[in-house]
Order: sequence, then C-alpha cells, then structure tokens
Amino acid sequence: MKEIRDNARKLMGNQCKVCAICNGKVCAGQVPGMGGLGTGASFRNNLSALENVRLNMRLIHNVVEPDTTVSILGKDLALPLIAAPIGGVSFNMNEAITEDDYIQSIINGCKAKSIIGCTGDGVPEWLSSAGFNAVKLADGYGIPFIKPWEDEEFFQKIELAKATGTDTIGMDIDAAGLITLRKMGRPVSPKPLAELTDIIKKIGMKFILKGVMTADEAELACKAGADAIVVSNHGGRVLDHAPGTAEVLPAIAERVKGKITILADGGIRTGNDVLKMLALGADAVMIGRPFSVAAVGGLQDGVESYIDSIHSELKQVMVLTGTGKASAVDSKILFNG
Repeated sequence: MKEIRDNARKLMGNQCKVCAICNGKVCAGQVPGMGGLGTGASFRNNLSALENVRLNMRLIHNVVEPDTTVSILGKDLALPLIAAPIGGVSFNMNEAITEDDYIQSIINGCKAKSIIGCTGDGVPEWLSSAGFNAVKLADGYGIPFIKPWEDEEFFQKIELAKATGTDTIGMDIDAAGLITLRKMGRPVSPKPLAELTDIIKKIGMKFILKGVMTADEAELACKAGADAIVVSNHGGRVLDHAPGTAEVLPAIAERVKGKITILADGGIRTGNDVLKMLALGADAVMIGRPFSVAAVGGLQDGVESYIDSIHSELKQVMVLTGTGKASAVDSKILFNG
C-alpha cells in the first residue's frame, strides 16, 4: 500500500495530501477537493468519535480463523465492507485519472474481492454516466446512488440506474444541502416522509437511504419502506459541526436494529474501525476517501490491495477480541470502564 499511496499523493497534488492519517486537518475547508466543509469539524469528529471507542482484548477462547462474511441486502460479502459512493475526479482529485478508470477500478476491484462498490452522482452528466456504465459492464454488480434531485430529474436518473442491471439503488439524501447545485439550476432538496415513501414505492427495488444521523429519522426511513440506512454525515462535507457517526450510531441501532439494515460510514480507516462500528450496531460499513486514494494510486490493483489490507486487519482484531463471526459482533468487546 505504501507504493500505491505514494503514487496517489503525486497524482492528486494539492487536492489531497494523502496524509499518514486521513483525519481532515490539512484539507479543512477544501470543497471541492477531499476536505470537510467549513472548519472541517464534522470530518474530524468522525475520526475522534472512533478513536474514543476502545476494545477489550480477550485471548482465552477458541477463535483462530474468524468468519468475516456477512449477508447484506441479499448479497453475500467476504467482509462487512462497501465502497462508498464518491465521484468527481476532475474537481475533487486533481484530474489524476479519468472518471471511467476511477469508478471501474472501484466497482471491479470490489467485485473481484467479493464485496460491493457504489457509484456517485452529480454534475456534469458524465460523472453519473461513468458510474452507470461501470455497473453495467460489471453485469449489474454495484449500487448506484442518486442525489435527491427535484422534479423529473430524479426519476430520469433512476431509470438509468435500473438499466445497469443492479437490484439495489441508493439515495444520498445527505446531499440535500449542496446549494451549489441549485445555483447551477439543478436543485436537490430534503424529502418529507410522504414524498420519500412514494419515491421508494415507485422505484420498486431494494433501496438504501444514506444520510441518517438521528434515531427518529431512522424510524422514518423504516416507515418510508427503505431496506437500509447509512448513518452518515456525508464525510463532513455538507454540515459543519455535526457529530461523528460513531457517536450517534448506538442510539440509532437501539431504535431500529433488526427492523432495517444499518450501514455506517465516517472516519473508518482500519479493520479495527470496522469492528468498532459493528460493535456499536452497524451490520456493515462504508469507506470512502481511502478507496479513492487506492483507486487513484493503483487503479483496480490498488483497490484490491486496500481491501486485502482491511480484511487482514479485521481478522486480526477479531482474534484479539474473541469475535468469531462478523455477522454476530457482541457489544461486550467494547471497553466501558
């Protein structure tokens, strides 16, 4: 991974320094770019919230080869990991590689390692088109995410997503605050419960709602008919001074665990972080920026290497905490002293 990260650092220039610890300090306020909005506090809060979670070490047990597999939304994954929807190489990543090479590296790398990748959405049109094409080329193996557009644009994008062959579509409702899109004549907006319910019913496919940060909105997602939520503050890129996702996840899990699939992202960097999120109540996690670095620095090989690294770290921490299955993580592995 060092060679991959070094290459990404060279290619991404000032857009991303590929810091030793990706914590949002150097890139605060760099939006576009890879930073967090404003002071960057929300980005940093994701990291600090996870850092404050500690694990109990237990070694008097028989866990030698832990089972990292999980089943999420009918998909059998080699580990509880999904590549988050990120795009915009031209304005976020210094045009380091082409959008097509980027998203195909994500989707195909995830497919090769038996996890799943998501595609992003945005303006200009070729950004979402590259994602749709990547999923289509992978025979539908991927999850397109559509922004909460207004009027007909949303359903036009949904039809394009369906044409890829996917069986799951997501909406990153946490993009509703991107006022730059409204200024460009391409408005996005929040969705009241009745409208969200109607959208999910019209789509008629498995549906993921990304951007849930409170227990009451997790319940509303259930009422609307969503199959999964992503506990996410959009990587700290839409609302400054939001809490870290690891802070809000336990309350959300307490309210809706077992009623809906719970995914979580935000500041997850290692296999240890993956296990922490599972112990806090997630069924699986999403990782964003590190996948982008891996794709820019090494294309599909970089993505596969990064997944291998997380997989190895996850196995190690599962052994050290006596966790036999990623599908059944006990919150007792968390230190609460």
